[in-house]
Amino acid sequence: MAKVVVGLSGGVDSAVAAYLLKEQGYEVIGAMLHTGADDSRCSEAEDARRSAEIIGIPFSEVDCGAAFDERVIRPFICDYLHGLTPNPCVVCNRAIKWDGLLAHAKTLGADLIATGHYASVVRLENGRYTVQKARFAEKDQTYMLCRLSQEQLSATLMPLAAYNKQQVRSIAEKIGLSVAAKPDSQEICFIPDGDYAAYIEKHADAPIPGEGNYIDEDGNVLGKHRGIIHYTVGQRKRLGIALGRPAYIKKIIPETNEIVLGEAENLLCTSLDCRDINYQSIPTPAAGETFTCKVRVRYRHAGENARVDVREDGSVRVTFDAPVRFAAPGQTAVFYDENECVLGGGFISDVRFGG
Repeated sequence: MAKVVVGLSGGVDSAVAAYLLKEQGYEVIGAMLHTGADDSRCSEAEDARRSAEIIGIPFSEVDCGAAFDERVIRPFICDYLHGLTPNPCVVCNRAIKWDGLLAHAKTLGADLIATGHYASVVRLENGRYTVQKARFAEKDQTYMLCRLSQEQLSATLMPLAAYNKQQVRSIAEKIGLSVAAKPDSQEICFIPDGDYAAYIEKHADAPIPGEGNYIDEDGNVLGKHRGIIHYTVGQRKRLGIALGRPAYIKKIIPETNEIVLGEAENLLCTSLDCRDINYQSIPTPAAGETFTCKVRVRYRHAGENARVDVREDGSVRVTFDAPVRFAAPGQTAVFYDENECVLGGGFISDVRFGG
């Protein structure tokens, strides 16, 4: 069968994906992409190498540090400095993981790559490729894969779509993988302690916004905040202000260094705008076209039915049938059809609230 390069992260999912493909008869090569973002990744590389040895496949390492800094870290920092809430994993999947694996596969004479994501790659009757939700919704990762291109998807295998995490761990234990019980990573890989603000303060090339005012929706000053890089839309905890009632961040205004606070009922998003849309299951719609779908505004969001209107510049207006909570500019909105396939996804540029 075909030669396939499997991206090994050092975790259990990618290792079991490599094992399953080998069992299916593929010629499997393991590869780890080094981003240079975190010194602790050395231990991840050792876990990946050990897994490859146990499975009985070659293992190689690829340096992607410069590209990762340019295409993931710098935009992440820039977005936070401008009051946005970015999702670097969505960007990294297309720009680093898939581009890096496909380039490495080409040097090895392989036509296919594979990952340990919980999703399916399907080819539709219209000839286009898309990702479809995994069988077990609790592990579905299609949200993070919405920006993959047709070229990337056409060369991708995802063998874990029909498995749940317990089954994957059982397979790993059965074949003797040392990572069988390894915990899932929970934070962004280059900020393992989760302290985004400290990371930005250390690595930013531009000036860091300092203290500013909390204001209410009428512009009245309520108190002081520490700087916009410490906050995101929808945040309630660690605001450092007592108003005698629960307060949430409704809007971040980088131009004036102000943060608008509101109550929970005032954070119900009725519509939003998206830019830089990547379409998967359908060709790029023409300006003026409209389609209906389910839209997820964050990774753990179940999704809400909505109408999507395409504008002249290619951006879209998403109008929800029922309001959704905590949609944040900078995050990703992902569109799904009735078969739980990804229609496309883009970056949220503006949010409107009903209350």
